[in-house]
Amino acid sequence: MREQLEKIKLEALEEIKEATNSQRIDEIRVKYLGKKGSLTTILRGMGSLSPEERPIIGKFANEVREFIEEEIKKALLNIKNKERELKIKGEYIDITMPGKKVEIGGIHPLNKVLDEIKDIFFGMGFSIAEGPEVELDYYNFEALNVPKNHPARDEQDTFYISENLVLRTQTSPIQVRTMEKTKPPIRIIAPGRVYRSDAVDATHSPIFYQIEGLVVDKGITMANLKGTLETFAKRFFGEKTRTKFRPHHFPFTEPSAEMDVSCFVCGGEGCRVCKGSGWIEILGCGMVHPDVLRKGGIDPEEYSGFAFGMGLDRIVMIKYGIDDIRLLYENDIRFLKQF
Repeated sequence: MREQLEKIKLEALEEIKEATNSQRIDEIRVKYLGKKGSLTTILRGMGSLSPEERPIIGKFANEVREFIEEEIKKALLNIKNKERELKIKGEYIDITMPGKKVEIGGIHPLNKVLDEIKDIFFGMGFSIAEGPEVELDYYNFEALNVPKNHPARDEQDTFYISENLVLRTQTSPIQVRTMEKTKPPIRIIAPGRVYRSDAVDATHSPIFYQIEGLVVDKGITMANLKGTLETFAKRFFGEKTRTKFRPHHFPFTEPSAEMDVSCFVCGGEGCRVCKGSGWIEILGCGMVHPDVLRKGGIDPEEYSGFAFGMGLDRIVMIKYGIDDIRLLYENDIRFLKQF
């Protein structure tokens, strides 16, 4: 049996040396060390040996097994190194070839314009204020001088979650929440997503964005409002931009106005963008109603303020000449790549 083990050792060594790939090495391992391999078959015959011979032959068999396993390990390592060398020789990099173009994402036009507007108001000393999108009816309407059963509520097409809980129809509730928590002077803008039950078309969406602004301090007048918004218009649309204020009505401001800017495309001469009028309406504004100040915990006898609000989507559409609001939300790469 010892001679048979020695023969297996030599035969296995010879076959391992002649092997040229890892598949052949695996076949040799199975042939000699597998469950039905040569070494295993011989070891099954150890029962016929005398008690004195068994430990000697058993020890030698283990040595043969370890020897074959070690030679297989060395051969595999050698073959893998050779395969790697051949692969390296067969591959090369032409450093003169142009690299693959990496697609880089861009900033969405809504975020692009929002960042630009924020920078303008930051430069005038404003800060950002935020509030919940699921809002109490009190903050969305009542605190803004729109009591229950007020006709202005019908104009907003509100999404009601419950009798006293709504998806905010504007970011104006943030103004009241800010007044409750902050003592004047207050100078904030409140950008955010708002919701109204509008049918989807080229100019309407149930989800859109607004930017509200609020300034409260002693001695604030309509002149401060006008100066602030004119500064914004000139920085955003260009220094040659002119503004026009038209009387309007909002429940939460008195007096109220809508502000138009001279068309930045035609300079006020009339074109497709301004529909021939030379002017483009961009926002609503006014002096904060005394009742709204009181709801915010501010004495209207001591303080006054102004507020304004603009639709971010509308500003984006005007700036880039986009004629369908749905393009801003469909995430069509062909559209977004233009920005």
